[in-house]
Amino acid sequence: MAAHKTNEMTREGYDKLNAELDHLITVVRKENAERLKEAISLGDISENAEYDAAKDAQAETEERISTIEEILRTAKIVDESEDDGDDTVQTGRTVTLKDMKLKETVTYKIVGSNEADPLNGKLSNASLVGQHLMGCKAGETIEFPIPDGMAKYKIMEVKR
Repeated sequence: MAAHKTNEMTREGYDKLNAELDHLITVVRKENAERLKEAISLGDISENAEYDAAKDAQAETEERISTIEEILRTAKIVDESEDDGDDTVQTGRTVTLKDMKLKETVTYKIVGSNEADPLNGKLSNASLVGQHLMGCKAGETIEFPIPDGMAKYKIMEVKR
């Protein structure tokens, strides 16, 4: 029997996906059904652009529902509140890094891959940088290859 893959998520990310799922099921599905009903009422569906568009929208919605259900089914929510004395970089923690090449300081919250949004300060634990940060502590310097050379970061702070 194959092991189930789990994916770490913050409570915030889990709740956000749950809300999206609820919206898709209770609102978007009904809107899609109404669009299909209207398109069918126009007559011949063999060359009906509205019908084709409605069917495509329905298929996209059902695919997204299925994807979210699978993500939620395999989710492992990290406990961000419990202070276990461990100050290593983990999912749910915020890390401040200094890019040693660019001499810039950035702060990211480490999140699950489904929550990643680097432009808004959320870095995936599965990203290239995220993978190298996991388990490290403040004061450590990490260096790893990237497509155009080497990346080098100093971990300035790790907090809950």
